[in-house]
Amino acid sequence: MSVLPFFSIIIPTYGRPEQLETCLRALHCLDYPHDRFEVIVVDDGGEVPLEARVGSFSPRLSLTLLRQTHAGPASARNTGAAHARGQFLAFTDDDCAPAPDWLRTLAARVAATPAAAVTGQTVNALSHNLYAAASQLFVSFWMTLLNANPNRSEFWITSNLAVPGDTFRALGGFNPTLPFAGGEDWELCLRWLAKGHQICYAPEVVVSHAHLLNLRTFWLQHFHYGRGRLRMQRLPGQYQRQPRKRSFLSASWQLLRYLGQHALIWQVPFLAVLIGVAQAASAAGVFWEKRQPN
Repeated sequence: MSVLPFFSIIIPTYGRPEQLETCLRALHCLDYPHDRFEVIVVDDGGEVPLEARVGSFSPRLSLTLLRQTHAGPASARNTGAAHARGQFLAFTDDDCAPAPDWLRTLAARVAATPAAAVTGQTVNALSHNLYAAASQLFVSFWMTLLNANPNRSEFWITSNLAVPGDTFRALGGFNPTLPFAGGEDWELCLRWLAKGHQICYAPEVVVSHAHLLNLRTFWLQHFHYGRGRLRMQRLPGQYQRQPRKRSFLSASWQLLRYLGQHALIWQVPFLAVLIGVAQAASAAGVFWEKRQPN
């Protein structure tokens, strides 16, 4: 019987101790030998001490808590990767809860394609929250559109991602000059593809995402996406491969169709409005970033 791969699970966290505890409880319930994975939590300079909260899980998990000055999720993930012992790095977020079979399904995928990155499916855990539903809808839409061929995928999400550690380090990890959650994942994805590395989409690898949003935080989320996208585009040219070009109208029409197919009927008008809000927030982020000194 082959030895199961060893995973290093890396979780960046900032100011969300309750959500982090929920994530760690889910990891404790993983249907995977506990001697075949470690958990590395990277506190990205949050104000609330995490030692006591994280320490309560230490007897049950091989768990390391690292702390750094606030520098953003890209830097925090790199800090975790620098201390990781695993052959494969598995990334998730502090407001996520991996399914019990998360590592087992990841293990089956990496056994089949050990040189590839594997990105799974993230589902909204807050169905009553329209902002969270809209945010997850955008992600699911792009996963469906760009990963139509699961073995030649073009898009990943860092809330549910496993990569070979050696390849990740050879590429230099995430770009720490992209300091907020938006653009840093896409930038590494493009570098990964430019070097000829494979991404596989595995919808059976599931993580639940409980990102509680309101109008203000929904706006800020997409505002930062716009800022991050522009910052990424300003980086020195390093990509031999770019995503397929799509017109704004074509992508918007496809998104609206996806909305009609996957949302509850009563949600459709509200979510359609939030699509417009997200587009406006992203455009505002681009405009804001253009006015900042380089």
